[in-house]
Amino acid sequence: MTTTIADPVVNPRSPTDIILQARSLTKHYRSGNHNVTAFQDLTLSLHPGEIVCLLGPSGCGKSSLLQAIACLQSIDAGEIQFLGQPLRQPHPRIGFVFQEPALLPWQTVWQNVSFGLELKQGPQLSDSQRRSRISEALERVGLAGSERAYPRQLSGGMAQRVALARALARHPHLLLLDEPFAALDAIHRLEMQKLLLEAIAGQTEAVLMVTHDLDEALLLGDRVILMHRNPGRFGQQWIIPQPRPRFHCLTDLSGLRAEILQALSDSLTP
Repeated sequence: MTTTIADPVVNPRSPTDIILQARSLTKHYRSGNHNVTAFQDLTLSLHPGEIVCLLGPSGCGKSSLLQAIACLQSIDAGEIQFLGQPLRQPHPRIGFVFQEPALLPWQTVWQNVSFGLELKQGPQLSDSQRRSRISEALERVGLAGSERAYPRQLSGGMAQRVALARALARHPHLLLLDEPFAALDAIHRLEMQKLLLEAIAGQTEAVLMVTHDLDEALLLGDRVILMHRNPGRFGQQWIIPQPRPRFHCLTDLSGLRAEILQALSDSLTP
C-alpha cells in the first residue's frame, strides 16, 4: 500500500496511544556564509510497537531529525510531544543507538551499559534496580556472560549489541536508531536485524530507524517513509502488509521493492 504524503505522516491505523507526535518541525544551520535548511515542516506520529524506517538520499535530514527528537539538536520551529508532554530536553525513556557503538574503551560491557542509566533527568534507581536492568538488557541482546569483557575484545557485531543493550536498559518507550548496522558486514548485519526484532518482540517500544538499505527497511519496518532533500521533507509512505519477521518472504515484496526503488531514483532527479 502506498500513501502519498504532503504534510502529516501518521499511522493510518490511528491507534489511541501515541508515543511521539512531532508537528511542523524545521531546522536551519549555518554552512560557511550560507543558511541551510536541514529539514522543513516535518510532521510525524509514532505508536506503540511499530517500527518506522526513514529512507532517503544523504543530506536529506534523516539523522538531524533523529537528533532533534532526542533533543541533541535544537529545532527552529515546530513542536515535539513525547507521551503527551512537550519534549524539550533528553528524556530517560528515549534510547538512541548510533552508527558507531561509541563505547568507552576503559569500561567493561557491564559498565558501558550502566552508563546509559546516568541521565540526570532519569529516575533514581537503587543498586538492585540498576543491576536488574543491566542484566535484563544484556540478556535481551544475547550478551549474558560477557559482562566483564572490554570493547577491544568485542567484534563489531558484539559492540553494537552492547550499544543496543545500553539503550534498552533505559526501558525506552521510543528507540531511535541511526543506521546502527551500516558498518557491519552482511552476515553480522542480518544477525543484528534478527536480534533487534527478537529484543523488541512483545514490547511496546516504538522504533524510528534511519537506513540507506531498502531491503533492511522492508525487513524491519511497518512503515517506510521516503525523505527528499533541499530541504529535507517527507515524500511517499508505504505500509508493509506482511507481518514481521519477513526474512523468508522478501520475494513476496518484490513489487513493493521495485516501487520504492523507483521513487528513490526519482527523488534524486533534479
